[in-house]
Amino acid sequence: MDQNRLALLALNFIPGIGDYLLRQLVNYSGSAEKVFQTPKGKLLRIPGVGEVTAEAIKTGKTFAAAEKELRKAEKDNVQLIFFNDKNYPSRLKQINDAPSVIYTRGLIDFENPKTVAIVGTRKATQYGRERVEQLVIDLIPHQPLIVSGLAYGIDIHAHKVAVKQNLPTIGVMGSGMDNIYPSSHKEIAKQMMANGGLVTEHRFGTKPDAHNFPARNRIVAALSDAVIIVEAAEKGGALITAELANSYNKDVFAFPGNIGQSHSEGCNNLIKTNKAHLITGVKDLEYITGWASGKAPQKKETFSLDTFEPSEQLVLKTLLESSNKQLMIDDLSWKSGIPISQLASVLLTLEFKGAVASLPGKVYKANL
Repeated sequence: MDQNRLALLALNFIPGIGDYLLRQLVNYSGSAEKVFQTPKGKLLRIPGVGEVTAEAIKTGKTFAAAEKELRKAEKDNVQLIFFNDKNYPSRLKQINDAPSVIYTRGLIDFENPKTVAIVGTRKATQYGRERVEQLVIDLIPHQPLIVSGLAYGIDIHAHKVAVKQNLPTIGVMGSGMDNIYPSSHKEIAKQMMANGGLVTEHRFGTKPDAHNFPARNRIVAALSDAVIIVEAAEKGGALITAELANSYNKDVFAFPGNIGQSHSEGCNNLIKTNKAHLITGVKDLEYITGWASGKAPQKKETFSLDTFEPSEQLVLKTLLESSNKQLMIDDLSWKSGIPISQLASVLLTLEFKGAVASLPGKVYKANL
């Protein structure tokens, strides 16, 4: 068993260690294994680590649970992909609150050139189901990956139509991989495995508790190039997904609905407040996304300094102005004026975003 992967999962199982802090611990220590070897005093000097967390790390009690989890994953044909794995989804890697580990099952190509999320109300109408079906059929020439949440209503209809049309589709869950919710969707989930599958950030045995679903929506939004809201009430998960997608600079679309209908209020408000493009069919999507030619989209400029936080911009500018766009961490700290204790955290975030790369000898290079 890979000891570093075991250590990563053991860290993930410690209460109080979130995705960001986990990555910071690994960055400070050099590897997940070394986190557990770091003296308690040094752990306490890492921002975000308190007495309880440091003590939990030193006891290492979560290793047994992590080993059990990895063995169950192997038995159930579930793949665990950690944030520092080469096959971690590149789109997901761009968000600050990306999960440190995802569980996947099936045949999933996260790097499909085109990905579309289709989400909406659990109480879908005939109008909504028709919009989903026509949209998915019209998307066939593009062969996109269809992303949704496996929920009742619009979500499950999107999955079903995708399967019927032999388009790859993945369901992002708010529960453990062994707890498909709702249970009535187990059969369609099984069918999705042949050309897509399931994704979750939750460990085995996690129940579909209500608070898991808003967090699940950030993964749906991040994995997609375009997010399409088909029907939505004034409040609900689909609107959370739209809000998140906008914050990730994704293209958001909404189908308009009849005035006065509760399932139309959310979409109409998104359009009215310029938080979503109005969509009536696939041509609107093609026009906004640049897919009209039928060719795979050209790779967009990956980074723009304006999209980074001020401290991140300062680090990147310092690196870009240096020879070969790289500096040792001590030099980078001196030239940028950022203390090393703070700089390590900034570099971790930039490295996770793919904006910088760490080289041997504590050297960092800008990828812009």
